[in-house]
Amino acid sequence: MKADAITEAAVKAVLDKLSEDYAKRDMALLQAAFAPDPDVAMYGTGADEKRIGLAEIQAQIKRDWSQTDAAAITYGLTLVSSAGSVAWAATDAVFNFKAGGQEMALPARITFVFEERGKEWLIVQAHFSFPTAGQAEGGSFPT
Repeated sequence: MKADAITEAAVKAVLDKLSEDYAKRDMALLQAAFAPDPDVAMYGTGADEKRIGLAEIQAQIKRDWSQTDAAAITYGLTLVSSAGSVAWAATDAVFNFKAGGQEMALPARITFVFEERGKEWLIVQAHFSFPTAGQAEGGSFPT
């Protein structure tokens, strides 16, 4: 069910803060967006990027930063739905980064699950993916 305007604004504010903190490379603020639960999960685009718990998520983010000179996430269309104290968002995004002297922009798809705790919406699950190269428009599988 589509989130009400207040929930949608609150969730989008968390996403904006996450993007800002990622670009600033501010780990303390960035981690504050995630629930402190042992089963908080983040799946990345790499085969080995399954991170469970804040320590693993922090290690992944540090790895991202160690391999780039700069990195930022820009959101496009963002859909927010909710039911009670749970909300979820799906967004088209772009990862902009500089690595090895080259600037690159990769289109991405990201989904998030949030839980409202007190007056805060915290990320309890995140999944990042890149559209598959070599898959023609209209095709369901890469060729």
